[in-house]
Amino acid sequence: MPSDAPLIDAALADELTTARRRALWVLSTGQVLSGISFGATVSLGAVLAAAVSGDDSLSGLATAAITLGTAITSVPLATLAARRGRRPALATGMAVALAGVGLVIAAVAIVSFALLLTGFALIGAGQAANLQSRFAASDLATDASRGRDLSIVVWATTVGAVLGPNLVGPGEMLGEWVGMPPMTGPYLFTVLGQAAGIVLYLAALRPDPLLLAQRALDARTAAASGIARADRPVAARYAMLAVVGAHAVMVSVMAMTPIHLMHHGATLTVVGLTISLHIAGMYALSPVFGLLTDRWGRLPTIVLGYALLAASAALIGVGSDDSTIVTAALVLLGLGWSGATVAGAALLTEASAEWLRTRRQGRNDALMSLLGALGAIGAGGVLGWVGFSGLALFTLPVLVVVVLLVPLGRR
Repeated sequence: MPSDAPLIDAALADELTTARRRALWVLSTGQVLSGISFGATVSLGAVLAAAVSGDDSLSGLATAAITLGTAITSVPLATLAARRGRRPALATGMAVALAGVGLVIAAVAIVSFALLLTGFALIGAGQAANLQSRFAASDLATDASRGRDLSIVVWATTVGAVLGPNLVGPGEMLGEWVGMPPMTGPYLFTVLGQAAGIVLYLAALRPDPLLLAQRALDARTAAASGIARADRPVAARYAMLAVVGAHAVMVSVMAMTPIHLMHHGATLTVVGLTISLHIAGMYALSPVFGLLTDRWGRLPTIVLGYALLAASAALIGVGSDDSTIVTAALVLLGLGWSGATVAGAALLTEASAEWLRTRRQGRNDALMSLLGALGAIGAGGVLGWVGFSGLALFTLPVLVVVVLLVPLGRR
């Protein structure tokens, strides 16, 4: 809700303030639970795909199926949110993902690769719900707090992203004890996390932040001087470009980093450390970018994010043979992604009229996931053609175009 909105009833204003705080707590907790679930899922996806298919070259299809599932379900979940609120939309996404986990376990038990990929595609709905939760954090925010509120929920992902992969070992031992199919034990934590998230959203996300925001809008519009926020479609499209561009660049480089490092003699420990620091760059400092978004403005923070992405590409371009330099570049890559996506999401939200906002947010998440998947697939061919340093420099035109188009974000 905009900070310059006409005055509303004092009781409703107090309800909005209380609901905003509650929603941030619930959404952040949900992100932790989802992160734990998703971390274990991603860690085992490639291994299970290779084991069930019997072909290591098909291992990447697990991640591709999850990403495709995210792209397919983002718009339907956003449509559901627009009609019935965030609470049923987020719970539905996690419930579909929970069903997907069941299919994955069954696929391993009966050795069905098609069923396995179907299960992973359904799990993508949980990721779509995770993406939607950051927009849910902005439903009751003011223009002065939107970047911070978004970034708090994004930051909560850090906890789950760190804990999830570390539960694989204990999960496997627990799975053997209860008689689960090989390598599926860690999905017990996924099931528990997803189920807890569903209960949390249904029971605690009250009042529904989107429905309450719509009620507040109706109250302001009904006032003598009340007017809805004007739509800025050009700025909204630019915001989507900024978010999608940053995500495609990040995924393209990050997806090829483990292969590149191992081809240059790096150990699995070094690869794991590099990816962990990259993930920390993506999420851990998101509150800083949230504050910058609110204080500096959306567009300057987007430019800062893209400058960090460009610095990452340049660093890889000159030092791709040095694992220390590559690690530093991956940290910058994560930081650039964080700045661009937090500020871009805030700009998209406030540039969209209320009746178009949720639909555009879903479209943004769908494009983000789809182009991220295409970027990861295409990056393999580019890596073989021009090498890792060439791949990083190959992203620079995208970065330059987005920065040059910044004036569109003011329209």
